Amino acid sequence: MGIEDYGGGPGAQETGVLVVTTNDVPGYRVERVIGEVFGLTVRSRNLGSQIGAGLKSVIGGELKGLTKTLVETRNQAMDRLIDQAKGRGANAVLMMRFDVTDAGSVGTEVCAYGTAVVLASAST
Repeated sequence: MGIEDYGGGPGAQETGVLVVTTNDVPGYRVERVIGEVFGLTVRSRNLGSQIGAGLKSVIGGELKGLTKTLVETRNQAMDRLIDQAKGRGANAVLMMRFDVTDAGSVGTEVCAYGTAVVLASAST
C-alpha cells in the first residue's frame, strides 16, 4: 500500500458531495440543513491478519494487515455516508466524524456521521 492508500476519502469531484470536518466552508453558505446522515459497517477480523498481528505484537511494528482492513472499513463507511447524503438531496456533509467501536469478539464497527446540507455560493 502506498501513502495515498492510507487516508482521505473520495473528493467532491468524484462523488458530487463535499465532506468536511468543519462547521462551514469558506465561500459557501448553508442554504438548507437536511439533518444527520451516517454510514455504518461492521467488519469481522480476518484470521490471517489476526495471526500476523499476534506474531507482530511479539517483535513490534505496524500491523499492516489490520491497517489495510481499517482503511477499507473507513472508506466503506464514508461511501455509505455519501450515498445517504446524496439520496437525501445534499451536496455536502459538515462536521463529519468517525466513531470506531469494538464489536466484541466479532469485529470492529465503524460509523461515519455528520450533518447533510445544501451549500450555495456565498456570492449568490
